[in-house]
Amino acid sequence: MFLPFFESLRQGGVPVSLREYLTFLEAVRAGLVTYDIEAFYYLARSAMVKDERHIDRFDRAFAASFKGLESISASEVLEAVDLPADWLEKMTEKHLTPEEKAEIEALGGFERLMETLKDRLREQEGRHQGGSKWIGTAGTSPFGAYGYNPEGVRIGQNESRHRRAVKGWDKREFRNLDDSVELGTRNIKVALKRLRQWARDGANEELDLDGTIRATAEHGYLDVITRPERRNAVKVLLFLDVGGSMDPHIKVVEELFSAARAEFKHLEYYYFHNCLYEFVWKNNKRRWQEAIPTFEVFNKYNSDYKVIIVGDASMSPYELLYQNGSVEHNNDEAGFVWLDRLKSRYPDIVWLNPVPVPQWKYTESIGMVKQFMNDRMFPLTLSGLQKAIRALKDRKVKFEGH
Repeated sequence: MFLPFFESLRQGGVPVSLREYLTFLEAVRAGLVTYDIEAFYYLARSAMVKDERHIDRFDRAFAASFKGLESISASEVLEAVDLPADWLEKMTEKHLTPEEKAEIEALGGFERLMETLKDRLREQEGRHQGGSKWIGTAGTSPFGAYGYNPEGVRIGQNESRHRRAVKGWDKREFRNLDDSVELGTRNIKVALKRLRQWARDGANEELDLDGTIRATAEHGYLDVITRPERRNAVKVLLFLDVGGSMDPHIKVVEELFSAARAEFKHLEYYYFHNCLYEFVWKNNKRRWQEAIPTFEVFNKYNSDYKVIIVGDASMSPYELLYQNGSVEHNNDEAGFVWLDRLKSRYPDIVWLNPVPVPQWKYTESIGMVKQFMNDRMFPLTLSGLQKAIRALKDRKVKFEGH
């Protein structure tokens, strides 16, 4: 786009080389100047003028090439240039250093947060951006979108960014987990051998056809050989977390889900968001229209079912401890109330967490859930799966990791 300017310099008697012109283009591409006509002038002059005797010639060529450039406003530039809308939106977000984030204080408790939100909704009349108090965008207010606050209500944001929200008032779409995924990790494949051993136990005898043919050929008479019937007798209830913080773990969870669907004849699965509450669902696309009461699940499946919960247990502590503490709906009872009912109904229960064990200590809710589950939370790794399977057979087995 600057080729006419380059030709104008040469025609005006400025001995500019191709190498100098390319250096100028590299500087522009690197963003050394942006929408500043004076800075652009000095950048071009420093790159393409070697002798101060040629400055006057350069000025005349520059004026002829960029005449009227200084009269163009920034808004006209933005209208003329086809900039991606999502890029412009990201540029308006609040960028804070770790030190600045540490200085921003939470309002102090779930009740205080909800009461303050009600007050702000009554007082506020319009949209705000970049502030620290009102409901808006790109600021440090506890309410709004695309900003930062250690504890707030996310309103109108596309997806989770800092994972700090106590509640999220934005529409989220979750897809169902794929149960036909080819197992892609050696760890899951090896752990499945343990699952298969556990899922099949001895029962009544059945005909061993190959053994009977072999024995009959050897002995010269019909020699019927039997063997213990191998049947898949274990019944499993699988609860899968589809909260936004689970997005990085979708691949490994899909592998586990696909494997479980293939291995267990008696398998039922349900989805939940962050923590178990008064309803679950089987289709993420219709989770509000086809919600299934959790009590209905309890009544439908006997206590001999083995329960496996798969989730990162990463949520606001309010979700576990408070009524209406759920990040996406107003729950009638706290999450721990429902987890306690689940434990009481199904004594054989484990929690599989895809978050690496060294990171558990950085999320308060993980430690709370692990303790509430009597340390029957295991990592979603080869050794974690093996220990979880043993825990489903022996209720004394716990995870001792930190």
